[in-house]
Amino acid sequence: MDFLNTEPTPQPRLVSLKVENFRALRSVEFKNLTPLTALLGPNGSGKSTVFDALAFLADSFQFGLGDAWEKRGGGQEIQTRGESGPVVIQVKYRERPVWPLLTYHLAVEDITGRPAVKSEWLRWRPRARGRAFYLLDYRFGEGSAYSYDRPEAIEREKVRLQSPDLLAVNALGQIAQYPRIAALRKFVTSWHISRISAESAREQSVARSERHLTKTGNNLASVVQYLKENSPEQLEAIISRLRRGVPQVEGARAAAMPNGWLILQVKDAPFDRPIPADFASDGTLKMLAYLALLYDPEPPPFISIEEPENFLHHRLLYELVESFRAAAEQTQLLVTTHSPYFVDALRTEEVRILWRDKQGFTQTARVADVPGVPEFMEHGAQLGQLWSEGHFRAGDPLYNREADPRPPGRSR
Repeated sequence: MDFLNTEPTPQPRLVSLKVENFRALRSVEFKNLTPLTALLGPNGSGKSTVFDALAFLADSFQFGLGDAWEKRGGGQEIQTRGESGPVVIQVKYRERPVWPLLTYHLAVEDITGRPAVKSEWLRWRPRARGRAFYLLDYRFGEGSAYSYDRPEAIEREKVRLQSPDLLAVNALGQIAQYPRIAALRKFVTSWHISRISAESAREQSVARSERHLTKTGNNLASVVQYLKENSPEQLEAIISRLRRGVPQVEGARAAAMPNGWLILQVKDAPFDRPIPADFASDGTLKMLAYLALLYDPEPPPFISIEEPENFLHHRLLYELVESFRAAAEQTQLLVTTHSPYFVDALRTEEVRILWRDKQGFTQTARVADVPGVPEFMEHGAQLGQLWSEGHFRAGDPLYNREADPRPPGRSR
């Protein structure tokens, strides 16, 4: 691995994600998530909705449930059509690899056009065979929480919230005596639900160095400036990896404009002067932005990226997956893709298929569980080729014209 971080700090890891009544996700669960996980499926199968469910949780933690709810059009746009019951998002995670499993559950109901927290709880099992404790347990603003890390030794504390649309995690996660709740809030608000685009990467940045890339990548020039000033070896590693895919690239820098802003410039080896990012290729800028995100000395604990293959030559995708896999030693990545070349570099346990059933609701399965696929792989088949040939079935939009598009061999 050519990342320059010497001893990575263990990051929290998502183990599973469960979503109910969130648009087409009537009831979907992703178990045993890997450090790098890819979602495949036809257009409209629910891949972007999975990302938005995660973004909804992160927005609720960072800006409040009411803002996250209204941003998505309220209950009539969020809740699954024709279904009753609350919107439910539940995540299982570990703060460190060998630490106990924690489960956070949030159920939100629409009451006269406003969201209300029907239930919110945080549960952990401090010992492998011990009793599970609810560190947090709330219903419509009423509930209680345990403080510190030994809930069996102390009394539960009742703390009433001002309103039923407030999250207990946001209220208690800023108080030192609730370290596990605070750690959960920090974990979720640090998620990077990426919307990187080449156009955003071309934008002028404020005239200061910035350590972390934004979710759109519109401060790429400022991040390059930060790396040049504080971690030139890291910047050189990024350019070196970029050069493996775009051999003519010699470097990248941030140049100050008369108006006080920074613009990104890219240096081609054959020419003396660098060119502004406005004239650099979309693929070069997207690859540079991805590498700046992945090579962050302190990366976010969770990163999601939609269709990273866009604007990139298909021969570069194997290299990109290898960069993702190396980054997954320090962060966790969830990606969507429509490219069999990208899938060729993945392992069966890293790939989930999504499709819509006859009722229009999203379903999912692991490729590793599709009969025949592991056997093909053992005999040298490529995963992307198997997908292209229809062996996943549900990942092929042509099969979705049938009455039952689920992978062959799955129980009905």
